[in-house]
Amino acid sequence: MSWDVVLSQLHYIIPEESKHGTFVGRIAQDLGLDIGEINSRMLHIVSRDEKEYFQVNLQNGILFVKETIDREVLCPLKPFCIIPLQVIVDKPVQMYRVDVEIEDINDNSPVFPSGIFNLVISELRPAGSRFLLEGAVDPDIGTNSIINYELSASDYFALDFQKYMNQIRSVELALKKPLDREKQSFHNLTLTAYDGGKPRLSGTTNVVVTVEDVNDNAPSFNQPFYQCTVTENAILGSLVIKLNATDLDQGKNGEIKYEFGKQVTEEISNIFTLNKDTGEIRVKGEVDFETVAMYEIQVDAVDNGDHPMVGHCKVLVTVVDVNDNSPEMTVTSLSVPVPENSPQGTTVAIISVHDKDSGLNGKVNCYILEKTPFKINPAFMADFSITVNGQLDRETKSQYTIVVTAKDEGLPPLSVSTTLIIDISDVNDNAPQFQQSYDTIFIKENNPPGSLVYTASAFDPDVSQNSFITYSISDSTIDGISISSYISINPENGKVFALVSFDHEQITYFQCHVKATDSGLPPLSSNLTLNIFIEDINDNAPNFAPLYASAIVKTPRSAQSGYLVTKVRAIDPDSGYNALMSYHFRDLLGKIPFTISHQTGDISLKRQFMDTDNDEYRLVVVAQDHGEPTMTAIAQVVISLVDSEENIRLENYESRGNVEEFSDANVYLVTAICIISSIFLITLIVFTVLKWQKYRDEVNDLKESYKICSNTGGSWMYSQQTQYRVCSNSQQAKNDLIMFTPNFSQSTGSENFGNHQGVILNQVRKLPNIISVLQLVNNMQGVVKM
Repeated sequence: MSWDVVLSQLHYIIPEESKHGTFVGRIAQDLGLDIGEINSRMLHIVSRDEKEYFQVNLQNGILFVKETIDREVLCPLKPFCIIPLQVIVDKPVQMYRVDVEIEDINDNSPVFPSGIFNLVISELRPAGSRFLLEGAVDPDIGTNSIINYELSASDYFALDFQKYMNQIRSVELALKKPLDREKQSFHNLTLTAYDGGKPRLSGTTNVVVTVEDVNDNAPSFNQPFYQCTVTENAILGSLVIKLNATDLDQGKNGEIKYEFGKQVTEEISNIFTLNKDTGEIRVKGEVDFETVAMYEIQVDAVDNGDHPMVGHCKVLVTVVDVNDNSPEMTVTSLSVPVPENSPQGTTVAIISVHDKDSGLNGKVNCYILEKTPFKINPAFMADFSITVNGQLDRETKSQYTIVVTAKDEGLPPLSVSTTLIIDISDVNDNAPQFQQSYDTIFIKENNPPGSLVYTASAFDPDVSQNSFITYSISDSTIDGISISSYISINPENGKVFALVSFDHEQITYFQCHVKATDSGLPPLSSNLTLNIFIEDINDNAPNFAPLYASAIVKTPRSAQSGYLVTKVRAIDPDSGYNALMSYHFRDLLGKIPFTISHQTGDISLKRQFMDTDNDEYRLVVVAQDHGEPTMTAIAQVVISLVDSEENIRLENYESRGNVEEFSDANVYLVTAICIISSIFLITLIVFTVLKWQKYRDEVNDLKESYKICSNTGGSWMYSQQTQYRVCSNSQQAKNDLIMFTPNFSQSTGSENFGNHQGVILNQVRKLPNIISVLQLVNNMQGVVKM
C-alpha cells in the first residue's frame, strides 16, 4: 500500500462564542476530496489541544463547531488566536493543514479596578501636573479593546492618555490650572472608558480629587519608560534594573521610597522584588519565557512628606529565551507492515514535532542516524513524513528498527528520540529454486510399478502461500505416448514414481521436466530436467539361430590342424556384458580333435584326424553371457568325417548354384536396395552433422558427469568380427563407452541379407547419439560387401 502526503493548507475564520453546530467551512470540497469517499477513507481531525473544538460531518464534508470557544480563555493576551488542525484521510493517506482563526467579538465591557478612585493633589502643584489614574481593563483585543477615555467636564482637569504599541498604556489626569483649596477642596469627576467594538461598550469610575496644601513637589523619574531584559531561568537575586527618581523638595519631603504600583499583579510580585531604598529590581521567583515573554511593571516613587507625593514610571522587562525545553515528538500515523515492493516515496509514518522555545531554540530538525532504506522529509512547519528511500527485500531483512531523533538548533541543542518498528510484508518475488537445473537418475529395468525413483526438492525464500510449492511434470511424449503414462509425481512432496515396469530392450533413455510452482499471485515457477536412463539387467538368455539346431557338418579326414570346421553364433537381446558371449563344449567324453574359440564360436581342428577317431562327433556347444547371474543357451553340432572331399564339393557346388541363381535373378534388386540404403545413410549422416552442434554440449556433459561402463546402462552390441573396445581408465581416460556391432548369423543368400537389413533398420530406430550413427555406417559397409 502506498501513502502520499499532499501538501495543502486552508485558513478559516470564525467568531468566538460560536454555538455548537456553527458552520466553519466545506472542508472536503475545499480540499478537493470526493464527498462519497470521506467516510470510507476515514477522514478525521487531529488537534494539538486536548479539547476537540471542531468536528466534520462525514455525510456532507462540512466542518462545524463542536464546543463553544471563548477566545479570552483560549488565547489570553494574544493578538491572534489560531487553532491548528491536521486533517488526515486513509487509503491512501493524505494529510492537510487547516488553520482556524478565532475572531474576537466585543463580548466584554471595560472594567475599572474600583468604582471610586481617590486622588490627593497639593494646591501647590503647577498647571500641567499629571496624575496617574488606574485604567480600565478589557480582555478583548484589537478594536474591541479600550480605544478611548472621556472625562466629565471640569475647569481644572483634563484627561491625557499615552499609547504604546497601539494600546493605551496609561491614563493621566492633567491639571489645567493651579488648584485653590479655599475655593474648592474636592473635585468629583467621572472617568469613562470606551472600546471600539460594535456596539460600543463602556465602563465608568468616579475620580475624587482632594486638594491639600502640603508638599508641592512629587518625585520624578528621568524617563517615563524603562526597557530591560532578563534571562529565562535566571538565578534568584539576579539584578534586573536599578531605578532612580529625584525630588526637588528638601528634608523628609525629598526622601524617596520605591514601591510597586497598585496595578502590579500578585504574579509579578512573586517573580520580582523591589528594594524600597535603592530602587533595584531583582529576580525573586522562576522566570519562564514559555509562560510570559514580557512583564510590564509599574513603579512608584513616594516622598516622605507629610502629604507624600508620588512619581510614576513603567518598566518593560523582556524575557530572553534559553533552550530549556526539549522537542516533543508524536507519531500521528504509522502504516505497517510495508510491502517489500513499495516504490520509493511511499509514506510509512507521519510525525509531528513541537518545541515550546522560540527562535532557533524552537526550530527543530528530524533525522535518522543509522543507514536504512527510509528517509525523513519535512511536510509542514512542524510535521515530518518517513518515506521509502531504497529497495526493500523481506528475504534479506524483514524488520527495521528506526530511531527518529528530533533536535532543536539551540545552544546547547536539545533532542528527543522515538523508536519505530517497521515490519516488511512479503510479496511473491522469488520463484522456487532447485539445487541444480539438471539431474540424472538410473532405473533398473523390470522395476516394480509404483516404485519411488526420485525426489524433487525446491526451495522458495518467500513465506506463507508465496512459499507453498506444488510439483508437476510437463507434458511430453515418448514414442508418441504421453510421459504421464510412464511416471507421476506427488504434487506436495515432489516424489517421482515409475508407473510401469521399464524394459531396457524397449526404451533406454528418456527425458522429463519437473516444474515447481508456488502459490503466490501471480505464481512463479522453475524447471528441473531429469535425464532418466533404464539400466539393463541380465533378463534374457542367449539364443542360437534355428540353423544350428540340426546342423550336420562334413569334414574331410585329410584336414590339417587349424582347419575351420564350422562357426556357431548365439544372440542375446541384452546389452553390455549381459550380451557378451563366450562359447565352450559340454559333456566331452574323452579327447576330441576339435577346439572352439571362446570369443568367436569358431570350431576348428586342434590336430589332424587319426584312424582311431570316430566317424561322427556330436558336440554340445554352450553359449554363456557375462551377466549376473549368467544365462546360457545350448546347441548341438554334428560333425561327420568323410574320406573324400568330392561330396563336400558337390554340396558346396549345389549351394553355390542356389546362391548364383539367387544372385542372377535378383542382382538388380540387391543393387537397387544397396543404392537406396546408401542414399538413406548419406541423408542420415548429413542430418546428424547438422544437429551435432545442438547435441554436442549435452553429450559432452553426459560423458563428463557419468562414466557409463560395462556395468551401467548404455547400448552394447556384440560384433561379428569381435571388434570391441574395453573401458580402461589408465589408457583411455575419456573413453567410457564400449560399442559392439550387431551379432549376425553366417547365413548366405537372401536370408542372410534379410537378417542384415532387419538389424540395420532396428538399429536406426534406436540410435541414441552420433556414435551409433558411425556404427551404422560400419554395418552398412558389411552389407554392401556381402
